[in-house]
Amino acid sequence: MNLELKLALCQMQVVDNKNLNVKKALQMIKESSKEDVQLVILPEMFNCPYENSKFEEYAEYMGASPTLKSMSSAASKFDLHLVAGSIPEKTDEGIYNTSFVFDNQGEIIGFHRKIHLFDIDVPGKITFKESDTLKSGNDITVVDTELGKMGIGICYDIRFPELSRIMALKGADILVFPGAFNMTTGPAHWEPLIRTRAIDNQVFVVAVSPAPNNNANYVAYGHSMVCNPWGEVLSIAEFEENIIYAELDLKSEQKIREELPLLKNRRSDIYHLIWDK
Repeated sequence: MNLELKLALCQMQVVDNKNLNVKKALQMIKESSKEDVQLVILPEMFNCPYENSKFEEYAEYMGASPTLKSMSSAASKFDLHLVAGSIPEKTDEGIYNTSFVFDNQGEIIGFHRKIHLFDIDVPGKITFKESDTLKSGNDITVVDTELGKMGIGICYDIRFPELSRIMALKGADILVFPGAFNMTTGPAHWEPLIRTRAIDNQVFVVAVSPAPNNNANYVAYGHSMVCNPWGEVLSIAEFEENIIYAELDLKSEQKIREELPLLKNRRSDIYHLIWDK
């Protein structure tokens, strides 16, 4: 495991054209590679507008995905690890919102299917029901990489503290959340949730959003962000399309856990989490 890690967060604007979205992702990966990063992260639904009808239209099978083939080639070509945000993944049983993790050889070394589907109704502001189109995943995802262990969640998954805690207990050094909070939930909850998950679990938390597209039916908040285990914001974007960078000192994680031993001081004799996978 590397004790120091440089990463890039690609806050790309997503449009209603798969080829243009993939091309933009590849351009941003290439640009990131010039900064000697080891890890690049794309946003949720980076190849597809965040819209139920588009999930069905844009969905691809894992084994026959032009999008994933392009991402694999880029990871290998530029010798970097890649968390390919998420795409609508077509399977025989339905469509999932799935994030794929590639190593620097271009191999898929893990994937996460969004566990908590975004079914909300804030009257007069935002209504969305992912379950109209998508199926929910059932697996907690911690991927063991040369860069360290990465826990992967997608967007709404960050709101459920049990998931982040379990990923931390399973050894994750970094929690990665491709997400697309909107202009109602984003200003209210995006930063507080990211910082809280970092503080609660004493891990680095990386959250990557699309840049807002005001012509879309669903407008993302942007503000991609990296927090350290002390809850400090290391890097943050604003609304515009942008690549932001951060350098993570993974040694600091252990130092913080020794100085403020939250995980050690849990009262597992009184309360505990149970998980199957």
